[in-house]
Amino acid sequence: MSASLERGINAFKEQIDAPIATFFDSCVHCGMCAQACLFYTETGDPIRTPIHKLEPLRKVWWQEYTFLGRVAKMLGLSKPVTDEELTQWETLVYDSCTLCGRCSMVCPVGNDITYMIRKMREGMAVSGHAPEGLIGATKRAVTIGSPMGVKLPALQAQIGHMEKETGLTIPVDVQGADYMLLLSSMEIMNFPEFIGAVAKIFKQANVTWTISTEAFEATNSGIQIGVSEIAAELVQRIVDAAEKLKVKAVISPECGHAYMAIRWEGPNLIGRPYGFKVVHILELLDQLREEGRLKTTGKETQRLTYHDPCQISRRGGVVQQPRSLLNMVAEDFVEMPDAGTMNWCCGAGGGVSSNERADELRLKVFNRKKTQLDSIHPDAIVSACSNCRIHLEEGLEEYHMEIPVLSLTETIAEHLAED
Repeated sequence: MSASLERGINAFKEQIDAPIATFFDSCVHCGMCAQACLFYTETGDPIRTPIHKLEPLRKVWWQEYTFLGRVAKMLGLSKPVTDEELTQWETLVYDSCTLCGRCSMVCPVGNDITYMIRKMREGMAVSGHAPEGLIGATKRAVTIGSPMGVKLPALQAQIGHMEKETGLTIPVDVQGADYMLLLSSMEIMNFPEFIGAVAKIFKQANVTWTISTEAFEATNSGIQIGVSEIAAELVQRIVDAAEKLKVKAVISPECGHAYMAIRWEGPNLIGRPYGFKVVHILELLDQLREEGRLKTTGKETQRLTYHDPCQISRRGGVVQQPRSLLNMVAEDFVEMPDAGTMNWCCGAGGGVSSNERADELRLKVFNRKKTQLDSIHPDAIVSACSNCRIHLEEGLEEYHMEIPVLSLTETIAEHLAED
Protein backbone atom coordinates (compact mmCIF):
# COMPACT_ATOMS: atom_id res chain seq x y z
CA MET A 1 0.00 0.00 0.00
CA SER A 2 1.41 3.40 -0.99
CA ALA A 3 1.94 6.04 1.67
CA SER A 4 -0.67 8.35 0.13
CA LEU A 5 -3.24 5.56 -0.06
CA GLU A 6 -2.55 4.62 3.56
CA ARG A 7 -3.06 8.23 4.60
CA GLY A 8 -6.30 8.30 2.63
CA ILE A 9 -7.62 5.10 4.22
CA ASN A 10 -6.71 6.43 7.66
CA ALA A 11 -8.54 9.64 6.81
CA PHE A 12 -11.59 7.59 5.82
CA LYS A 13 -11.44 5.83 9.20
CA GLU A 14 -11.24 9.17 10.99
CA GLN A 15 -14.27 10.48 9.11
CA ILE A 16 -16.47 7.49 9.99
CA ASP A 17 -18.26 9.01 12.96
CA ALA A 18 -21.53 7.90 14.54
CA PRO A 19 -23.74 9.58 11.89
CA ILE A 20 -21.77 8.00 9.02
CA ALA A 21 -21.96 4.52 10.59
CA THR A 22 -25.67 4.94 11.24
CA PHE A 23 -26.35 6.14 7.70
CA PHE A 24 -24.57 3.18 6.10
CA ASP A 25 -26.27 0.74 8.45
CA SER A 26 -29.74 2.16 7.83
CA CYS A 27 -29.57 2.50 4.02
CA VAL A 28 -32.37 0.39 2.50
CA HIS A 29 -31.01 0.56 -1.06
CA CYS A 30 -34.27 2.00 -2.37
CA GLY A 31 -32.66 4.12 -5.09
CA MET A 32 -34.75 7.21 -4.35
CA CYS A 33 -31.59 9.32 -4.12
CA ALA A 34 -30.90 8.53 -7.78
CA GLN A 35 -34.10 10.22 -8.93
CA ALA A 36 -33.19 13.31 -6.91
CA CYS A 37 -29.75 13.72 -8.54
CA LEU A 38 -29.47 15.50 -11.87
CA PHE A 39 -26.22 13.65 -12.60
CA TYR A 40 -28.26 10.44 -12.67
CA THR A 41 -31.49 11.73 -14.22
CA GLU A 42 -29.69 13.46 -17.10
CA THR A 43 -27.22 10.66 -17.87
CA GLY A 44 -29.17 7.55 -16.87
CA ASP A 45 -25.91 6.07 -15.62
CA PRO A 46 -26.44 3.99 -12.44
CA ILE A 47 -22.87 4.61 -11.25
CA ARG A 48 -23.92 8.24 -10.65
CA THR A 49 -26.48 7.21 -8.03
CA PRO A 50 -25.56 9.30 -4.96
CA ILE A 51 -25.19 6.43 -2.50
CA HIS A 52 -23.03 4.50 -5.00
CA LYS A 53 -20.54 7.38 -5.04
CA LEU A 54 -19.75 6.45 -1.44
CA GLU A 55 -18.79 2.82 -2.08
CA PRO A 56 -15.09 3.08 -1.04
CA LEU A 57 -16.04 4.79 2.22
CA ARG A 58 -18.77 2.18 2.79
CA LYS A 59 -16.25 -0.60 2.21
CA VAL A 60 -13.86 0.87 4.79
CA TRP A 61 -16.74 1.20 7.28
CA TRP A 62 -17.83 -2.39 6.69
CA GLN A 63 -14.33 -3.85 6.92
CA GLU A 64 -13.21 -1.86 9.95
CA TYR A 65 -16.32 -1.28 12.04
CA THR A 66 -18.69 -4.22 11.52
CA PHE A 67 -18.28 -7.75 12.87
CA LEU A 68 -18.94 -9.51 9.56
CA GLY A 69 -16.70 -7.09 7.71
CA ARG A 70 -13.78 -7.62 10.07
CA VAL A 71 -14.17 -11.40 9.80
CA ALA A 72 -14.32 -11.25 6.00
CA LYS A 73 -11.22 -9.04 5.91
CA MET A 74 -9.36 -11.40 8.28
CA LEU A 75 -10.19 -14.43 6.09
CA GLY A 76 -9.22 -12.62 2.90
CA LEU A 77 -12.80 -12.68 1.61
CA SER A 78 -12.98 -8.90 1.30
CA LYS A 79 -10.33 -6.98 -0.63
CA PRO A 80 -9.10 -3.64 0.71
CA VAL A 81 -9.72 -0.34 -1.08
CA THR A 82 -7.06 0.26 -3.75
CA ASP A 83 -5.55 3.27 -5.50
CA GLU A 84 -7.22 2.10 -8.69
CA GLU A 85 -10.64 2.20 -7.00
CA LEU A 86 -10.09 5.70 -5.67
CA THR A 87 -8.92 6.88 -9.10
CA GLN A 88 -12.14 5.50 -10.57
CA TRP A 89 -14.30 7.04 -7.86
CA GLU A 90 -12.62 10.44 -7.99
CA THR A 91 -14.69 11.47 -11.00
CA LEU A 92 -17.89 10.38 -9.25
CA VAL A 93 -17.12 12.20 -6.01
CA TYR A 94 -15.85 15.46 -7.54
CA ASP A 95 -17.26 15.62 -11.10
CA SER A 96 -20.70 14.14 -10.43
CA CYS A 97 -21.65 15.82 -7.16
CA THR A 98 -22.21 19.48 -6.33
CA LEU A 99 -23.02 18.81 -2.64
CA CYS A 100 -26.44 20.28 -3.44
CA GLY A 101 -28.26 18.19 -0.80
CA ARG A 102 -31.27 17.20 -2.87
CA CYS A 103 -30.55 13.49 -2.37
CA SER A 104 -30.55 14.00 1.40
CA MET A 105 -34.00 15.59 1.20
CA VAL A 106 -35.64 12.51 -0.31
CA CYS A 107 -33.94 9.71 1.66
CA PRO A 108 -36.77 7.81 3.39
CA VAL A 109 -34.62 6.96 6.41
CA GLY A 110 -33.12 10.43 6.77
CA ASN A 111 -29.57 9.72 5.65
CA ASP A 112 -27.60 12.90 4.92
CA ILE A 113 -25.80 11.74 1.80
CA THR A 114 -24.31 15.18 1.21
CA TYR A 115 -22.66 15.02 4.63
CA MET A 116 -21.27 11.62 3.68
CA ILE A 117 -19.85 12.86 0.37
CA ARG A 118 -18.26 15.79 2.20
CA LYS A 119 -16.61 13.33 4.61
CA MET A 120 -15.48 11.06 1.78
CA ARG A 121 -13.76 13.97 0.04
CA GLU A 122 -11.57 14.33 3.12
CA GLY A 123 -10.05 10.90 2.47
CA MET A 124 -9.92 11.41 -1.28
CA ALA A 125 -7.98 14.66 -0.96
CA VAL A 126 -5.50 13.22 1.55
CA SER A 127 -4.81 10.24 -0.71
CA GLY A 128 -4.08 12.54 -3.66
CA HIS A 129 -7.30 11.79 -5.51
CA ALA A 130 -8.68 15.28 -6.16
CA PRO A 131 -9.03 17.19 -9.45
CA GLU A 132 -6.08 19.35 -10.53
CA GLY A 133 -8.31 22.37 -11.04
CA LEU A 134 -9.65 22.20 -7.51
CA ILE A 135 -6.18 21.56 -6.08
CA GLY A 136 -4.93 24.67 -7.87
CA ALA A 137 -7.85 26.78 -6.66
CA THR A 138 -7.26 25.62 -3.10
CA LYS A 139 -3.52 26.41 -3.24
CA ARG A 140 -4.31 29.90 -4.54
CA ALA A 141 -6.87 30.40 -1.77
CA VAL A 142 -4.24 29.57 0.85
CA THR A 143 -1.25 31.41 -0.62
CA ILE A 144 -2.93 34.37 -2.34
CA GLY A 145 -6.24 34.56 -0.50
CA SER A 146 -8.44 33.88 -3.51
CA PRO A 147 -9.16 30.67 -5.47
CA MET A 148 -9.09 32.69 -8.70
CA GLY A 149 -5.87 34.47 -7.75
CA VAL A 150 -7.54 37.85 -7.18
CA LYS A 151 -5.22 40.11 -5.21
CA LEU A 152 -5.93 43.29 -3.26
CA PRO A 153 -4.93 45.69 -6.10
CA ALA A 154 -7.60 44.11 -8.32
CA LEU A 155 -10.24 44.68 -5.64
CA GLN A 156 -9.04 48.26 -5.10
CA ALA A 157 -9.27 48.91 -8.84
CA GLN A 158 -12.84 47.61 -8.99
CA ILE A 159 -13.76 49.65 -5.92
CA GLY A 160 -12.39 52.72 -7.70
CA HIS A 161 -14.50 51.97 -10.78
CA MET A 162 -17.64 51.55 -8.69
CA GLU A 163 -16.98 54.77 -6.77
CA LYS A 164 -16.74 56.67 -10.06
CA GLU A 165 -19.87 55.00 -11.40
CA THR A 166 -22.02 55.50 -8.30
CA GLY A 167 -20.55 58.70 -6.89
CA LEU A 168 -20.41 56.95 -3.50
CA THR A 169 -17.50 56.09 -1.25
CA ILE A 170 -16.89 52.37 -0.74
CA PRO A 171 -15.76 52.08 2.90
CA VAL A 172 -12.59 50.03 3.44
CA ASP A 173 -11.08 48.94 6.78
CA VAL A 174 -13.50 51.07 8.81
CA GLN A 175 -13.58 50.07 12.47
CA GLY A 176 -16.84 49.80 14.36
CA ALA A 177 -19.14 49.46 11.34
CA ASP A 178 -22.26 47.37 11.73
CA TYR A 179 -21.38 45.07 8.82
CA MET A 180 -18.30 43.70 7.05
CA LEU A 181 -19.06 42.68 3.47
CA LEU A 182 -17.40 39.61 1.99
CA LEU A 183 -17.08 39.10 -1.77
CA SER A 184 -16.41 36.13 -3.98
CA SER A 185 -13.67 36.39 -6.61
CA MET A 186 -16.32 36.13 -9.30
CA GLU A 187 -18.14 39.17 -7.96
CA ILE A 188 -14.90 41.16 -7.94
CA MET A 189 -13.83 40.18 -11.45
CA ASN A 190 -17.05 39.25 -13.26
CA PHE A 191 -19.78 41.18 -11.49
CA PRO A 192 -18.27 44.25 -9.75
CA GLU A 193 -21.65 45.93 -10.17
CA PHE A 194 -22.64 43.98 -7.05
CA ILE A 195 -20.33 46.22 -4.99
CA GLY A 196 -21.96 49.32 -6.43
CA ALA A 197 -25.43 47.90 -5.84
CA VAL A 198 -24.65 47.25 -2.17
CA ALA A 199 -23.26 50.77 -1.79
CA LYS A 200 -26.46 52.31 -3.20
CA ILE A 201 -28.74 50.18 -1.04
CA PHE A 202 -26.79 50.78 2.16
CA LYS A 203 -26.65 54.52 1.46
CA GLN A 204 -30.45 54.65 1.22
CA ALA A 205 -30.98 52.40 4.26
CA ASN A 206 -28.33 54.23 6.35
CA VAL A 207 -26.33 51.04 6.99
CA THR A 208 -22.75 51.36 8.21
CA TRP A 209 -20.48 48.85 6.51
CA THR A 210 -16.96 48.15 5.36
CA ILE A 211 -14.77 45.81 3.33
CA SER A 212 -11.62 44.37 4.89
CA THR A 213 -8.41 44.45 2.88
CA GLU A 214 -7.16 41.52 4.95
CA ALA A 215 -10.10 39.16 4.37
CA PHE A 216 -12.39 40.11 1.50
CA GLU A 217 -12.69 36.65 -0.13
CA ALA A 218 -15.73 34.61 0.87
CA THR A 219 -15.20 31.46 -1.20
CA ASN A 220 -13.94 28.49 0.81
CA SER A 221 -12.11 26.00 -1.39
CA GLY A 222 -11.29 23.88 1.64
CA ILE A 223 -14.96 22.93 1.92
CA GLN A 224 -15.13 22.07 -1.76
CA ILE A 225 -12.02 19.91 -1.99
CA GLY A 226 -12.62 18.32 1.41
CA VAL A 227 -9.76 19.44 3.66
CA SER A 228 -11.07 20.69 6.98
CA GLU A 229 -7.74 22.18 8.04
CA ILE A 230 -7.69 24.45 4.99
CA ALA A 231 -11.37 25.26 5.39
CA ALA A 232 -10.71 26.28 9.00
CA GLU A 233 -7.73 28.43 8.00
CA LEU A 234 -9.82 30.33 5.46
CA VAL A 235 -12.65 30.86 7.95
CA GLN A 236 -10.18 32.01 10.61
CA ARG A 237 -8.94 34.77 8.30
CA ILE A 238 -12.44 36.19 8.10
CA VAL A 239 -12.98 35.85 11.84
CA ASP A 240 -9.69 37.63 12.60
CA ALA A 241 -10.52 40.49 10.24
CA ALA A 242 -14.06 40.90 11.60
CA GLU A 243 -12.82 40.94 15.17
CA LYS A 244 -10.01 43.37 14.30
CA LEU A 245 -12.52 45.80 12.76
CA LYS A 246 -14.98 45.21 15.63
CA VAL A 247 -17.98 44.78 13.34
CA LYS A 248 -21.33 43.51 14.59
CA ALA A 249 -21.99 41.19 11.65
CA VAL A 250 -20.39 39.69 8.54
CA ILE A 251 -22.32 39.61 5.27
CA SER A 252 -22.01 36.57 3.03
CA PRO A 253 -22.41 37.69 -0.60
CA GLU A 254 -24.25 36.13 -3.51
CA CYS A 255 -22.23 32.90 -3.28
CA GLY A 256 -23.67 29.59 -2.10
CA HIS A 257 -20.77 27.66 -0.63
CA ALA A 258 -19.34 30.80 0.92
CA TYR A 259 -22.55 31.11 2.93
CA MET A 260 -22.46 27.48 3.98
CA ALA A 261 -18.81 27.74 5.02
CA ILE A 262 -18.91 30.95 7.05
CA ARG A 263 -22.45 30.68 8.45
CA TRP A 264 -23.05 27.01 9.20
CA GLU A 265 -19.71 25.19 9.23
CA GLY A 266 -17.37 27.96 10.35
CA PRO A 267 -17.78 27.85 14.15
CA ASN A 268 -17.32 24.07 14.17
CA LEU A 269 -14.27 24.34 11.93
CA ILE A 270 -12.44 26.83 14.16
CA GLY A 271 -13.74 25.27 17.37
CA ARG A 272 -15.45 28.28 18.92
CA PRO A 273 -18.46 30.56 18.42
CA TYR A 274 -18.11 33.90 16.66
CA GLY A 275 -18.27 37.23 18.42
CA PHE A 276 -20.40 38.54 15.57
CA LYS A 277 -23.40 37.46 13.53
CA VAL A 278 -23.32 36.13 9.97
CA VAL A 279 -26.09 37.00 7.52
CA HIS A 280 -26.58 36.39 3.83
CA ILE A 281 -27.00 39.58 1.81
CA LEU A 282 -30.60 38.55 1.03
CA GLU A 283 -31.38 38.06 4.71
CA LEU A 284 -30.16 41.58 5.43
CA LEU A 285 -32.02 43.12 2.49
CA ASP A 286 -35.23 41.44 3.59
CA GLN A 287 -34.67 42.68 7.13
CA LEU A 288 -34.29 46.22 5.77
CA ARG A 289 -37.50 45.72 3.79
CA GLU A 290 -39.39 44.65 6.90
CA GLU A 291 -38.04 47.65 8.80
CA GLY A 292 -39.18 50.02 6.05
CA ARG A 293 -35.62 51.04 5.25
CA LEU A 294 -35.54 49.50 1.77
CA LYS A 295 -37.73 51.54 -0.56
CA THR A 296 -38.17 50.79 -4.25
CA THR A 297 -40.08 52.31 -7.11
CA GLY A 298 -41.36 50.80 -10.35
CA LYS A 299 -41.42 47.16 -11.32
CA GLU A 300 -39.90 44.90 -13.94
CA THR A 301 -42.55 44.16 -16.54
CA GLN A 302 -40.76 41.16 -18.02
CA ARG A 303 -41.62 37.66 -16.84
CA LEU A 304 -39.11 36.77 -14.11
CA THR A 305 -38.31 33.51 -12.37
CA TYR A 306 -35.94 32.75 -9.50
CA HIS A 307 -33.25 30.08 -9.38
CA ASP A 308 -32.73 28.93 -5.78
CA PRO A 309 -29.00 28.35 -5.14
CA CYS A 310 -28.73 25.03 -3.28
CA GLN A 311 -26.49 26.12 -0.42
CA ILE A 312 -28.50 29.29 0.19
CA SER A 313 -32.00 27.85 0.01
CA ARG A 314 -32.03 24.08 0.54
CA ARG A 315 -28.99 23.92 2.81
CA GLY A 316 -29.15 27.43 4.23
CA GLY A 317 -32.85 28.17 4.71
CA VAL A 318 -32.96 31.45 2.77
CA VAL A 319 -36.11 30.67 0.80
CA GLN A 320 -38.83 33.23 1.52
CA GLN A 321 -36.55 36.28 1.67
CA PRO A 322 -35.72 36.40 -2.06
CA ARG A 323 -39.39 36.02 -2.94
CA SER A 324 -40.40 38.84 -0.62
CA LEU A 325 -37.73 41.01 -2.25
CA LEU A 326 -38.79 40.02 -5.76
CA ASN A 327 -42.37 40.98 -4.99
CA MET A 328 -41.11 44.54 -4.50
CA VAL A 329 -39.73 44.81 -8.04
CA ALA A 330 -41.38 42.09 -10.17
CA GLU A 331 -44.73 42.60 -11.83
CA ASP A 332 -44.81 39.13 -13.38
CA PHE A 333 -43.00 36.56 -11.22
CA VAL A 334 -43.39 32.85 -11.92
CA GLU A 335 -41.95 29.95 -9.96
CA MET A 336 -40.02 27.11 -11.55
CA PRO A 337 -41.33 23.59 -11.00
CA ASP A 338 -39.80 22.13 -7.82
CA ALA A 339 -38.89 25.62 -6.59
CA GLY A 340 -37.60 26.48 -3.14
CA THR A 341 -35.98 23.75 -1.07
CA MET A 342 -36.47 21.14 -3.81
CA ASN A 343 -35.14 23.24 -6.67
CA TRP A 344 -32.74 21.53 -9.04
CA CYS A 345 -29.06 22.45 -8.84
CA CYS A 346 -27.54 24.40 -11.73
CA GLY A 347 -24.84 21.72 -11.89
CA ALA A 348 -21.71 23.74 -11.08
CA GLY A 349 -21.47 23.95 -7.29
CA GLY A 350 -19.29 22.01 -4.87
CA GLY A 351 -16.13 22.77 -6.83
CA VAL A 352 -17.43 21.28 -10.10
CA SER A 353 -17.02 24.64 -11.87
CA SER A 354 -13.32 24.70 -10.84
CA ASN A 355 -12.82 21.26 -12.38
CA GLU A 356 -12.23 21.61 -16.13
CA ARG A 357 -12.45 17.87 -16.56
CA ALA A 358 -16.14 18.06 -15.61
CA ASP A 359 -17.08 20.80 -18.11
CA GLU A 360 -18.77 18.49 -20.61
CA LEU A 361 -20.72 16.69 -17.91
CA ARG A 362 -21.94 19.84 -16.11
CA LEU A 363 -23.22 21.26 -19.39
CA LYS A 364 -24.95 17.97 -20.15
CA VAL A 365 -26.78 17.90 -16.82
CA PHE A 366 -27.87 21.52 -17.34
CA ASN A 367 -30.61 19.89 -19.39
CA ARG A 368 -32.52 19.52 -16.10
CA LYS A 369 -32.56 23.31 -15.67
CA LYS A 370 -33.52 23.68 -19.34
CA THR A 371 -36.51 21.44 -18.71
CA GLN A 372 -37.59 23.63 -15.81
CA LEU A 373 -37.26 26.79 -17.88
CA ASP A 374 -39.04 25.31 -20.90
CA SER A 375 -42.12 24.75 -18.75
CA ILE A 376 -42.50 28.43 -17.76
CA HIS A 377 -40.79 30.44 -20.56
CA PRO A 378 -39.37 33.31 -18.50
CA ASP A 379 -37.93 36.49 -20.01
CA ALA A 380 -35.14 36.54 -17.41
CA ILE A 381 -33.75 34.48 -14.53
CA VAL A 382 -32.91 36.07 -11.19
CA SER A 383 -30.53 34.40 -8.75
CA ALA A 384 -28.31 35.13 -5.76
CA CYS A 385 -25.12 33.14 -6.39
CA SER A 386 -22.36 34.34 -8.70
CA ASN A 387 -21.26 30.76 -9.42
CA CYS A 388 -24.81 29.82 -10.41
CA ARG A 389 -25.01 32.98 -12.48
CA ILE A 390 -21.92 32.14 -14.54
CA HIS A 391 -22.98 28.54 -15.10
CA LEU A 392 -26.55 29.52 -15.95
CA GLU A 393 -25.17 31.83 -18.62
CA GLU A 394 -22.92 29.07 -19.99
CA GLY A 395 -25.70 26.51 -19.92
CA LEU A 396 -28.18 28.80 -21.62
CA GLU A 397 -25.63 29.51 -24.34
CA GLU A 398 -24.95 25.77 -24.74
CA TYR A 399 -28.67 25.09 -25.27
CA HIS A 400 -29.21 28.19 -27.44
CA MET A 401 -31.59 29.84 -24.97
CA GLU A 402 -31.47 33.64 -25.00
CA ILE A 403 -32.48 34.36 -21.42
CA PRO A 404 -30.57 36.98 -19.40
CA VAL A 405 -29.47 36.11 -15.85
CA LEU A 406 -29.81 38.83 -13.21
CA SER A 407 -28.51 39.39 -9.70
CA LEU A 408 -31.28 39.95 -7.16
CA THR A 409 -29.21 42.48 -5.22
CA GLU A 410 -28.40 44.42 -8.39
CA THR A 411 -32.04 44.30 -9.49
CA ILE A 412 -33.17 45.75 -6.17
CA ALA A 413 -30.56 48.52 -6.47
CA GLU A 414 -31.86 49.44 -9.93
CA HIS A 415 -35.30 50.10 -8.45
CA LEU A 416 -34.32 52.14 -5.40
CA ALA A 417 -36.58 55.09 -4.74
CA GLU A 418 -34.81 58.44 -4.76
CA ASP A 419 -34.35 60.12 -1.40
